[in-house]
Amino acid sequence: MRTDLKDKFDSIIFDLDGTLWNSTANVATAWQRAKQEVGYVKEDITREVVQSITGMAYDAIFDKLVPYLTADQRKEFQALCAKYELEILNTKGGDLYPDLVSTLKYLHERYPLFIVSNCQCGYIETFLTLNKLEYLFKGHQCYGTKSQPKFQNILDVVHDFDLKNPVYVGDTQGDYDSATKAGVPIIFAEYGFGKTNGEPIARIQHFKQMMELL
Repeated sequence: MRTDLKDKFDSIIFDLDGTLWNSTANVATAWQRAKQEVGYVKEDITREVVQSITGMAYDAIFDKLVPYLTADQRKEFQALCAKYELEILNTKGGDLYPDLVSTLKYLHERYPLFIVSNCQCGYIETFLTLNKLEYLFKGHQCYGTKSQPKFQNILDVVHDFDLKNPVYVGDTQGDYDSATKAGVPIIFAEYGFGKTNGEPIARIQHFKQMMELL
């Protein structure tokens, strides 16, 4: 574990799915409900299916999942998935990674914290409200706000909050690519959903290791 990163950064930007929590089981339940309602989606939506596309831009997820649908069908299915997803997550939420809250509290005392995710509007708010974590984060941005790529959302947070030396924490190759394109170093969460062939400044196997790093 590296020990030379303390006091190197002025802020931390987190990915959400696969980094702070795992909501794939309940998201799969919501999307399966949408699938049964529309009647024209062929495949069942399982937790494994959801996990395989987690981290992609929300629109791109449905382009990949149901490429055989017409544009109107895909739009309808996506809207139902989004609706039922927020409904179920607002009550059942997702699984927080071990030691998440205590580690975030430790980091909050030392850095402004942010979230940038490729999710729909309302998803980050659900995570924060359900787990009573709003006070720990200074701001957030998501794909659903402007339908723009993650690297641009990272840049928006950097600009809007005048961050000078932020670090990003994520768990997929897409996170690595987005942070790199935004010019922000990344700590890679190996306990999450993906792998990277890049060279992050550090890797963590457990969220609690953020306290050792920073």
